[in-house]
Amino acid sequence: MKLAGRRIVTGRAEGPILASPQPLSLLGGVDPTTGEVRDPQSPIRGERLAGRVLAIPQAKGSTVGSYVLYSLRKRGVAPAAIVAERAETILAVGAVIAEVPMVDQLSVDLLRTGDRALVDAEAGTIELPDVVERPVVTALLERGGRVLVVRRSARVGTFPGKWSGISGYLEGAEEPEARARQEVEEETGLRDLMLVARGAPVCTREGETVFAIHPFRFQAPHGEIRLDWENVEFLGIPPHELATLDAVPTLMEAYRATVVGATPQ
Repeated sequence: MKLAGRRIVTGRAEGPILASPQPLSLLGGVDPTTGEVRDPQSPIRGERLAGRVLAIPQAKGSTVGSYVLYSLRKRGVAPAAIVAERAETILAVGAVIAEVPMVDQLSVDLLRTGDRALVDAEAGTIELPDVVERPVVTALLERGGRVLVVRRSARVGTFPGKWSGISGYLEGAEEPEARARQEVEEETGLRDLMLVARGAPVCTREGETVFAIHPFRFQAPHGEIRLDWENVEFLGIPPHELATLDAVPTLMEAYRATVVGATPQ
């Protein structure tokens, strides 16, 4: 799988990822002589940066932290590369003066410590050879101001027992909207659909698979709902209650993608 971001400092590197979902303090949080993470609030405390691809949302703390990266480089214990969600001043300046390849505008939550990574900062990309991307569609149906959600059966291969929209894999060159409509008909028996909006893809990771979810929002004003074997029950709930469900990852994010920044029809 390959992720595209933005080049900050050019160069190429490879190595295992060291990932943290939290910002990292460089000054006082990383030993400048050994590269060991000392930040007591960091989930990667005790790990060493040398030769690894450091993946964090951003740095925090004093801007003097930039010079910690320079010190690590001088001692040969700097990270091989840095990937981040946001290249704020500390990381950007530190990567420049330490000449560490860096890419930002990437979703760090898709990366796991230990992933093999190939960073091409010139192209602004990071490749994960052992991670597979699977495109899927999710249809969110509206009726009477409520959103239809279904609870997945124990017979499905992913996220059994979780609440979700109507979902299915995209195969080959299939058109996403056509696949979404087909999944709705197969799983609910509904055909009378009016497309309201489609959202930008939302990604989530399960094991070694990243699901690239193409969300659609349809009005489904008529028809009896008849579930097939993939789901065991359904609910119609106000949109704000989606966040309270024991649901598949990013269900609420998928809905929001069809509301904020969506392509209206």
